[in-house]
Amino acid sequence: MSKKINETYTDEVKTVDADCCEPGCCEEESVGAVETAKDIKQVVREKYTEVVTADSGCCGPSCCSPGVETFFNESYDHLQGYTKDADYGLGCGIPTEFVNIQKGETVLDLGSGAGNDAFVAQQLVGKNGQVIGLDMTPAMIKKANENKEKLGVENVRFVLGDIEDMPLESDSVDVVISNCVMNLVPDKVKGYGEVYRVLKPGGRFSMSDIITVGELTQEVRHAAALYAGCVSGALQKEEYLDIVKQSGFKNIQLPKERMIELPDELLLQHLSAEALQDFRDSGASIYSITVVGEK
Repeated sequence: MSKKINETYTDEVKTVDADCCEPGCCEEESVGAVETAKDIKQVVREKYTEVVTADSGCCGPSCCSPGVETFFNESYDHLQGYTKDADYGLGCGIPTEFVNIQKGETVLDLGSGAGNDAFVAQQLVGKNGQVIGLDMTPAMIKKANENKEKLGVENVRFVLGDIEDMPLESDSVDVVISNCVMNLVPDKVKGYGEVYRVLKPGGRFSMSDIITVGELTQEVRHAAALYAGCVSGALQKEEYLDIVKQSGFKNIQLPKERMIELPDELLLQHLSAEALQDFRDSGASIYSITVVGEK
């Protein structure tokens, strides 16, 4: 099956209050629960729009908890192609490190945001390669294209689209990467099925993501703000890897695993003290992983 690439977007970009990160700014949004795939996608889209449109990235995954982003993301300072303006600290790994991207290849970055990993990949594929960034948030596409213009790169393009239904041709890319994104996809079977579809035979993927060992409490799973923050959308490790295997991939490996300890002050912005204690008592752990595999 083939699909036509649609590089246009018409959704209105939402603006937010400049004082959003004052105490209590996220309180109202954190109490709700997301129930359907449509709800989940809308919450994620709104949160990441706010990251772009607010000066401080307010009400994004780490806006109301200064320093929390350091528990998730890793430093890109040593990487060629790193662009500070494209880095909102929303990742949980460096997926380009483990997939051996070659000159002249075509790389697809899922949930490309403002272009952070896409611009790193662009350095690796060289002038004869191509990089496609796919994101479902119009504000992120707009920001990524602004960054692209500043850098003057011609072999990167950013496409508005849904990971569960990618507007890309089958068997069209050599490498797929993503950074703390697949766990936000409501139907991960569809998501990884689409990854398999768009990869060429012999193509590879590298996904940095969040998984759990043990069950998260229901309160954590249904907190919309935490969902956008890459935690409550996470599957258990075995379930996540089983979806990857069932999608048809082979040579699946985990070159990196890192336990993440979320501080109480972060969780108490979204959970009651009782719910926090339940979470701690459950013994559940949260991990950042990078999983790689081949088609």
